[in-house]
Amino acid sequence: MFINSFRKGHFALLLAAAAVFLAGCISPKDKIEQATLLESADATEAELVSQIDNISKVDSMHAKVYLKFEDNSFAELGIAEKYKTAGGEITVQRPSNIRLKVEVPIVGTDVAQMASDGKSFQVAVLQDGGSGKYKKFVIGSNSADYSALQEQVDDLSNGSSEMKKNVNAFSNLRPQHFTEAMLVRPVDTSSYFYTLSTILQEEFDINAKKKSPLRWVLRGYYLYDEYQRGDDNSLSIKRRFWFDRVGGVRLARLQIFDGSGEIESDIIYGAEGALTESGTFVLPLQVELTRPKEKYKMRLTYQTPKKVIIGNEFPTKAFTLENVWGLEVLDLDKELREANTAGTGGTGAERTGRQ
Repeated sequence: MFINSFRKGHFALLLAAAAVFLAGCISPKDKIEQATLLESADATEAELVSQIDNISKVDSMHAKVYLKFEDNSFAELGIAEKYKTAGGEITVQRPSNIRLKVEVPIVGTDVAQMASDGKSFQVAVLQDGGSGKYKKFVIGSNSADYSALQEQVDDLSNGSSEMKKNVNAFSNLRPQHFTEAMLVRPVDTSSYFYTLSTILQEEFDINAKKKSPLRWVLRGYYLYDEYQRGDDNSLSIKRRFWFDRVGGVRLARLQIFDGSGEIESDIIYGAEGALTESGTFVLPLQVELTRPKEKYKMRLTYQTPKKVIIGNEFPTKAFTLENVWGLEVLDLDKELREANTAGTGGTGAERTGRQ
């Protein structure tokens, strides 16, 4: 019993000595920089779904916009090529129709026009800086994966930036990418499964002042995930809604996934404001779309929110672009077939059995 008491006393002395030692090494005056934890607001699942439904009520929209394009082809090297802000017009209509016109800043002439009816798309590149080599009429299918064209050009070009710019100018311009961002599909519990969770996201704002407590923060989000059950009874994620919980709760981000669970579209929604003359619709005033596979980012901002038109019905032909300029046609589906044939080591005639 004496030995046990001695051991307990000895252990207590060791703890006291360790405390004194550590107190001498780490002073309370030493400040360790860390992210500022922001206060999070609460919301029910029904309230979150209501916000999604609010956006999904937009059946059609026509607006003059500002567009900012960023080429991320060399993102792995830490390089992003940004272009000047251009004006434009956008028209979207459910289920997945879009027409987009991009104009030269100040002058107002068209740089490009593009359209999609949900199945196929057309892109008319009307201005290319004067060389003329990029002026094309590009056609393709919404469901096609043209990454093989990108890989083939990368191999053939041996790193030539000229070849890569050619591919980026054509195969990456897909107007239908914006329909997913602006015509958000509503929540459908009869066809999909949903889960709700929370997350703390560490964020760093390089534009904030260096000593600002909001430069490095921990921001709370609700994550509302949508899953689809496959034929083998497995679940695959389709969409993820991010709801910012700071200063209230609002839809701030939407991620759309492909069949492999990879991100297809990463959409950031800016602050909300009133659209149309009546101000009936309160929606994000800025939409930023990132396409990781196509390696580009596009930011859309309404020029005059009050002049946005919502609810009009547009004819089907409005979402099909005709080659009225007589541009050289670039058929991406044809290019893809030829690329796949070349990859097998055969010719188109050999593949189809023709002599």
